[in-house]
Amino acid sequence: MTSDTGIDPTVPPSGAGCVECDAAGGWWFHLRRCASCGHIGCCDSSPGGHATAHFRSTGHPLVQSFEPGEDWFWDYTADELRPTGPRLAPPASHPETQPAPGPAGRVPADWTRFLRS
Repeated sequence: MTSDTGIDPTVPPSGAGCVECDAAGGWWFHLRRCASCGHIGCCDSSPGGHATAHFRSTGHPLVQSFEPGEDWFWDYTADELRPTGPRLAPPASHPETQPAPGPAGRVPADWTRFLRS
């Protein structure tokens, strides 16, 4: 059940990559996980910016980094970093064998040209 903070620690991530990028055959720079529903979206630097688009369409306020070794949260409502938060259902990140940017085989050679600031 989602708490009053917008976090449901029992929901697993939706997959190992950005839902929208995977559906379109696209790629991402870094991944974010919705703490309310587990949706995996790409970061704002990625061409799609799907994590923020998910917040805008659902109102789910918190995402956690879905990168190996990172456990910080971003609060869209407060527009601030939360360095810690509750442990979410595993896995805590995409597979370490999956490169960033990723996924392997879909990232253009000149990928830095497509990053958003």
